[in-house]
Amino acid sequence: MLVVAYYFPPMGLSGVQRTLKFVKFLPQYGWLPTVLTVEPQGYFAMDDTLLEDPGLTNVRIVRTASAGPGRLFSRNEVVKLPTERHRKLMSRISDTLFIPDNKRGWKKKAVEKALELHRETPFDAVFTTAPPFTDFLIGAEIKSHINKPLVFDYRDPWVDYPFKFYATPLHKWYTQHLERSALRASSHVITTNRRVKELLIRRYPFLTYHDVDIIPQGFDPDDIAHASRNGSGGLHLKRSPGVMRVTYSGVFWEDRVPDHFLLAVQELFQERPELRGRIEAWFIGNFREENTRLVEQLGLADTVKVFGYVPHRDCIRYLLSSDVLWVVVGDTVGSPGKTYEYIGTGRPILGLVPEGFLRSTILEANGKVAHPRDVAGIKKALLEFYEDFSRGSLRGPTAEVINRYNRRSLTGALAKVFESLIES
Repeated sequence: MLVVAYYFPPMGLSGVQRTLKFVKFLPQYGWLPTVLTVEPQGYFAMDDTLLEDPGLTNVRIVRTASAGPGRLFSRNEVVKLPTERHRKLMSRISDTLFIPDNKRGWKKKAVEKALELHRETPFDAVFTTAPPFTDFLIGAEIKSHINKPLVFDYRDPWVDYPFKFYATPLHKWYTQHLERSALRASSHVITTNRRVKELLIRRYPFLTYHDVDIIPQGFDPDDIAHASRNGSGGLHLKRSPGVMRVTYSGVFWEDRVPDHFLLAVQELFQERPELRGRIEAWFIGNFREENTRLVEQLGLADTVKVFGYVPHRDCIRYLLSSDVLWVVVGDTVGSPGKTYEYIGTGRPILGLVPEGFLRSTILEANGKVAHPRDVAGIKKALLEFYEDFSRGSLRGPTAEVINRYNRRSLTGALAKVFESLIES
């Protein structure tokens, strides 16, 4: 089968994990994937260790010249994360000039390479994952030539993406036209959550409930086992007795910011001065300059420790060394992969999320939740976690909940989709 994925290791960040783990586990279900992606290019994070997984032995990776801003940088160059204001401006300009996205220049190269590969060894199915949504257009054109089952994987919504900027009504109309045309070419659709499924079925009546399956984000049990078996891996993870470590993994952008969490920590220390030095906040991932300034303004430099982007295997070690893990999402459609990796570690989760499926997921994992901007609610949850920590009664997700997000079994669900399409 052919897997079309613009974002793929050695590019890092969370967008590559879902596809990487699908292709790792598919051979266990009788499917041998060929990944069609781009040559390494400048990006905000690079992680060569992701391709060292022994499970990728049977995965063929074919690369073509890339498209988009990354091609302007040297191969494998780590690009400095811009300020959020600058990133947002560049994103709006890109949304205005490029439809569906600034990766559309990859389409011709990708289709040509896919057809060449199919002539060498015919594919039984095609799987494309987005964003970028150029991947879906590539899949649709490939199908028009080879007429094989085509499966779309929505990691995020397309037309209804909450941070998509439409310069004019024509921009949105054309985007919807592209999505409708691509979906008509698809054989089946999978999404990461029920909210995205609902949006698709509501917008496109030709899609039925049975045309769209939900395969949530997850975690790789091998990653957890490897980190547990190999300990700190040389990292400085030493614990101070009686200090609760609260960790965030990932990058901040749009309405996913640390501001209200940090304000809650500051207020908690003001109200309970004895807790300063008893709670520490760790951040794993790219931290913007404005985030650092806020930490200093709030007088939390002695509480906050920032590690920057680290290889995924080290990130897991940081998570396992923590007492509480937290996530922030301001919209009702986002499904950050980190949440499910948190669940895989078995650690308690603090979810700063609105009402919706993600809040329900965190509560089912025995986590605590608050609205992303509810400083009082965040402070209350932190205090409750600390009290449980002091009593030695912190409680994470049950084994049943953890197993629900095992990427090996989730890949089995994807394999069943392919099998049903082949049989029909």
